[in-house]
Amino acid sequence: MISVTKLLCNESYNFGDSLRYQKSVKDNPHGTSRGQGPVVVWSSTRTCNLKCIHCYSDSEAKSYEGELTTREGKQFIDDLADFNVPVLLFSGGEPLLRKDFFELAEYASKQNIRSTVSTNGTLIDREMARDFKKIGIGYVGISLDGIGENNDRFRGVKGAFDRALEGIRYCLEEEQKVGLRFTINKNNYIEIPEIFKLIEEENIPRLCFYHLVYSGRGSEIIEEDISASQTRDIMDTIMDWTLYFDKKNNQKEILMVDNHADGIYIYNRVKEKDPAKAKRVYELLSMSGGNRTGIAIGNVDSVGDVHPDQFTPNHTFGNVKEKPFGKIWTDTSNEILKGLKDRKPLLKGRCSIDSCKWLDICNGNFRARAEAYYGDFWAEDPACYLTDEEIKMEGEKV
Repeated sequence: MISVTKLLCNESYNFGDSLRYQKSVKDNPHGTSRGQGPVVVWSSTRTCNLKCIHCYSDSEAKSYEGELTTREGKQFIDDLADFNVPVLLFSGGEPLLRKDFFELAEYASKQNIRSTVSTNGTLIDREMARDFKKIGIGYVGISLDGIGENNDRFRGVKGAFDRALEGIRYCLEEEQKVGLRFTINKNNYIEIPEIFKLIEEENIPRLCFYHLVYSGRGSEIIEEDISASQTRDIMDTIMDWTLYFDKKNNQKEILMVDNHADGIYIYNRVKEKDPAKAKRVYELLSMSGGNRTGIAIGNVDSVGDVHPDQFTPNHTFGNVKEKPFGKIWTDTSNEILKGLKDRKPLLKGRCSIDSCKWLDICNGNFRARAEAYYGDFWAEDPACYLTDEEIKMEGEKV
């Protein structure tokens, strides 16, 4: 996750910035920084009330066997607390379909783990928004992938846009921190300016843009990803809007997720106009260390299997029903997990240590995309939109 706001405006509105931008981040091969475990995404149920065409968990509106019980969930949370995990992100499927969601989220908060939730927002009413606030949910991320009918087509259910927007409004009214999540693809990227207008009109304080990852049903729509030139145009638009909000003193936190070429692109654009400011941008990117899947971010699925992230369910390191999460996360007998802790020598193609001068601040980008596209976990990320000239080893970076 890259904070465009932090890089361009040196503003921090996010708890996550305190995890990403500190000098000790790279010192810990098993967590966010020295002494801490990773941010854990718990895909707490596979059940979902929508049918999103890019769903990484391939969820449906049905029950799935073997999901962690309430008791098992609490034991899992105890193990996370023992491993000093700073954040537990409840995801799915649709996490709000778990009848024990609030019990588990409140339990995590009492264990000094910051509870956040990633939801489609369609189930949130005023009472639920109040309950979020009451138990101390740190953040509610609500997915919208277009305006009106375009969102509904992408989400697979008519009326999903209106219901999600209503959920956002309820959270805002209850002063619950909330933001919008948007997955960029060929069918919605032209609506990005409208999404910015929406967050301005609705006074939504946070907007996260996700690049498409080829996982789950997303692996079936690789052709729906945008081109390198389209990505560069989008990044220019996002940067312009971020600076627009800063100039108006209208606090908006704008973030990019799932493509660490974004940070390098921002740095290069800033360097063209303000080399001194670019140096600070480079220092921040160096602190965060690029993609840290298998290090500072991990995933536990609904049945308790541990994965590098939520987009890589085909690689499993153990199960929290059988072994505490911390012991699984630090056991490098699995070759994939071991490789992720120190991946630079293993990367190939344009991502290799001999090809790309930005490896220290990108760290090979997304392995799930590389494996889905090339069938090789350590291949180059096909969604890197930097040119050969921009990544070549010759020349100064800063």
